[in-house]
Amino acid sequence: MTIGELGARVGVNPKTIRFYEDRGLLPAPARRPSGYRDYGEEDVTRLSFIRTAQRLGFNLSEVAEILAFKERGERPCDYVLQVLDAQVADVDRRLGELVALRAELVALKAKADRLPADDECYCRIVEHADPALSHARRSMGASSRELGSRRDLTVAGFAHGDPPEATG
Repeated sequence: MTIGELGARVGVNPKTIRFYEDRGLLPAPARRPSGYRDYGEEDVTRLSFIRTAQRLGFNLSEVAEILAFKERGERPCDYVLQVLDAQVADVDRRLGELVALRAELVALKAKADRLPADDECYCRIVEHADPALSHARRSMGASSRELGSRRDLTVAGFAHGDPPEATG
């Protein structure tokens, strides 16, 4: 099957498939006499696995590690469980930060109407936010950036190390 047919079967665009090939997540396919890539059912299975792993929160380097276990004839389950434990801990931490941020936003909204008008400031509401409480928001932003760098495969130009996706 062609790269377009493979993409259609799995729900990704050809750029993503090439991206995965370039990163070693998909093996180089056979080539037709015309030079076009020629994929088989094993590529459908592998690409589906990659996409499912990503949906579960695994970054591409973690997916590559799981695939490497399989290629060595080893079971990746212990590794997967370690990654899942780390993901759950990260989600729990971020949930706590979101709860704190929500409380900060509710409190700020409640006091917004009582703030004095000030034509000299940018926004009286933002400028009267408690800087100590804003730490939750800053650390939450940092956790998003940390997640991004954790997912990064040092590929410039792709947000969070994700492959390019097209809308059509």
